[in-house]
Order: sequence, then C-alpha cells, then structure tokens
Amino acid sequence: MAAAASVTSRTTPIPGLLVFGLPVHGDQRGWFKENWNRSSMGALGLPDFGPVQNNISFNARRGTTRGIHAEPWDKFISLASGKIFGAWVDLREGPSFGAVFHCEMTPGDAVFVPRGVGNAFQTLEDNTAYTYLVNDHWSAGAQDEYTFLNLADPHAAVPWPLPLNQATLSEQDKNHPRLESVVPVKPRRILVPGANGQLGRALREAFADVDYVDFATRDEFDVTDEDAYRSIPWRKYSTIINATAFTGVDVAETAPGRTAAWRVNAGAVSRLARTAVEHSLTLVHVSSDYVFDGSAEIHTEDEPPSPLGVYGQSKAAGDTAVAAIPRHYIVRSSWVVGDGPNFVRTMAQLAERGVRPSVVDDQWGRLTFAADIAAGIKHLLASGAPYGTYNLSGGGEPKSWAGIAREVYRLCGSDPDMVVPVSTEQYSKPGTAPRPRNSTLALSKIEASGFVPAPVESRLAGYLMDHATDRTTSFKDSGRIGQRSET
Repeated sequence: MAAAASVTSRTTPIPGLLVFGLPVHGDQRGWFKENWNRSSMGALGLPDFGPVQNNISFNARRGTTRGIHAEPWDKFISLASGKIFGAWVDLREGPSFGAVFHCEMTPGDAVFVPRGVGNAFQTLEDNTAYTYLVNDHWSAGAQDEYTFLNLADPHAAVPWPLPLNQATLSEQDKNHPRLESVVPVKPRRILVPGANGQLGRALREAFADVDYVDFATRDEFDVTDEDAYRSIPWRKYSTIINATAFTGVDVAETAPGRTAAWRVNAGAVSRLARTAVEHSLTLVHVSSDYVFDGSAEIHTEDEPPSPLGVYGQSKAAGDTAVAAIPRHYIVRSSWVVGDGPNFVRTMAQLAERGVRPSVVDDQWGRLTFAADIAAGIKHLLASGAPYGTYNLSGGGEPKSWAGIAREVYRLCGSDPDMVVPVSTEQYSKPGTAPRPRNSTLALSKIEASGFVPAPVESRLAGYLMDHATDRTTSFKDSGRIGQRSET
C-alpha cells in the first residue's frame, strides 16, 4: 500500500510568503483534505501565527477579481472549491518592497501571506469558494490600516488571465494608488511598559524604533489597570518587553508592600501574558535571582523556584504565568546596575567622600548591567533563539557585595580596605527581607545562543568612567545593599 501523501512547502521571491501543497483524498462521494495543521505546517516553516477568525469569499462567476489589499494581519489562504489565479505584491518597508509572485491555486494548494503583503486573486472557474484564516479580528477601525495597490500597476505587471477590462471587480479596486504613491507598511513595533526605570532607559539606548510607555508619561499605560489594555492598538505590535516591576524587597514584607508586589509582579504580568496570547505577541519578561533561596552554588534555568520572601514569591508567580504562553523569553538577572540609584553608585559616592561602609560579605553573585540585559534581549529577538528562560548576568568570577565594594573603591582611587566586611546577621535590621546567600546564575544557555556577557570587572570600570560626573543621588544608609536596584 502506498504511503499517504504529505504536506509540502516552497518559498517565493517575497520573504515569508509560503506556498503549501495539500494532499486531497477523493472517492465517489467527493474529497477530503486537512486544510491547516499547526504541527506539520510549522515543521515546514509556517509561523505559529495564531489564527482567530476564518472567512470565506464565495465568487459566483469566473473572472471575479479582488485586491490588491494588504491588511494589518497574517493570512492563510486556501480554496474550498474552484480555481484561482493568485497574485501577491510585497508592500512592506524594506528591500523587498515591490516584489511580485503569482501562481494558480486549486483546493490542493494553500498560501501563507505575511502582514503587509498585498493579496489579490482572479477566479478561473465559476462557484469558487476562497477561504482564509487571519490572526486578528476584523473591525471597522482596522480598515484604516489597510494598504492598497492598483490591480493594473505597471511595476507589478500582474499577468491577469482575463484582462481587467473584461473582469468583474469593485469600483474601489479600480481606483487604488500606483506603487510610487504607496506608503510602505512599517514592521510591527515593540512596546516597552516601564520606560523610566534602569532597564527602561537601557532599552531606549538599545532599540531605536520602539514605543515606550510609563506611568509618568502622557502616553500612560498602567499595567495594573485592566481598562488600560483596551486603549492599546495591539495589532501594531509584535513584542512586549516588560520593564515594569515592584522592586522594594524590604517594603514587600509590609502589608501595603505585599499588596503592591503581588499586583505588579504577578497580577500585571499575568495580564500581559494573557494579552500576548490573545494578540499573538512575544512577551519578554525580566526575572530575578530572588526566585531562588540561594542554597545552590550556581542557579540554572531549570531549577525549581524556592523564594525566601514576598518579593521573590511575587516574581516567581509572574515567571510561572509567562512560562505558560507559547512565545516568551524570561530573562533572569541578578544585582542590576544601570542609569539610576544603585549599589555601585552608592559605593562610588562613599569612596569619594572617604566613608568607611559596612558591607555584607556572605552574599555572593555577579552584577548585571542594565545595558547588557537590553543587549541580550535584543540578541534573543534578532537571532530567533528558542523561546524559554535565559539567565543573564555579567560574566567572570562571582564576588560578595563587599568584594564588589572593594573593587569600586579601588577603581575610584580609594583604599579598598576602607570597606568593612560584615555578615548578613550583623547587617540585618528588623523588617529586613531574607536574601539568597548565593545569587550566581549559570550563563551557558545564553552563551550557547551566541551572546557572551562581558566580565563584570571590565564592565564595572567602564560604568564608573561613564558615570564619574553623575553621582549626585543622596543615600540615607551608606552601607545598605539590601534594596534591589529598580529594573
């Protein structure tokens, strides 16, 4: 018995436009085909585009011609009956703008059309049923985001089987602009909630063309406000980079702090995760070493969470929500340092003032520079690395907080011995949240993806040089290392 035919695929001159061959099984009753199969077609290159709506265009007469329309969503086209001549023109911004592809289609064919590619067809038989899946719901407002091209555009020069003056087409399709007048469709953008924190500012430097929103801006998007999600035009975006977090480790142990930590780090992150699923978005979420109790010498990505305090518990809950969605990157960091108040700036300021700080010497880990988190996120997105969790901190040997303080003093030209090492027990005060004793993160997974974090020592020297004239923040507690840096 012959083996059953399988789905085939081929690429086209238009990037991302794929043509599939679908086995059609017929007998005296008619025929059957598997029109769309997420698993088998994904293995052949079809993106997991998340269809949410199925539409059918029935065309009674041969010669019916529709298009050229580029809608703000991806489409998966096939036929339930009849035959068409399909034509596609790339209307996306970039080097392939204006590229053309055309072919005939029967029920044994399907085409995946990426967002921004103009789509058109002409029926070659009467009673042709043209069906397509899309990954966003149609709405009247969505029509404002359509891009159109004239069916007779001389650059595209589509060889219509039936001349357009003999075809059946709408008045609108007769009058669409020529290619030279078409505004290219821009790629989907990245949305960054939490743009004013240390990570948010680093993301501003790393990404040139993204949308930043923050509680304090006019473009307010409060991730804890359910109603705020309705104001965001999600079809504009491909990715959310969540740079918001409640980072008051000690405050989280109080009643109001506990409520805030869970609302921001767990509740809001769960809502972002649900939004990412609803709109087929990639969600990038920054996690923390505080999801571990610090008992392991080095923490790998697959270590089960074991948080000691409320802050770590709320972060672990947010991680769980993000890990459950298909398109996600959880980037786990430790001891974040960026453009804002942080431990390194505190120590540099104290070194310049000649202060002898008491610094904990039995908590170990590596600094993570916010610029490196931003660069690592950019790498993961650009390289198409497999979705999942990635540890990302500075490289090199782990140090204690006191060891880092001594290095800061040395780099600032002060005596490292001015730093007085103390134990966690000696340093802790009533209300101090428990900290992991070991925050060292394994970096082999992010390095295997092609991103190798620089050693902390070299990054620390550069950071201090860059911020040598910008250490004016006032700190009440000269030896405090317990408060996590804002991400």
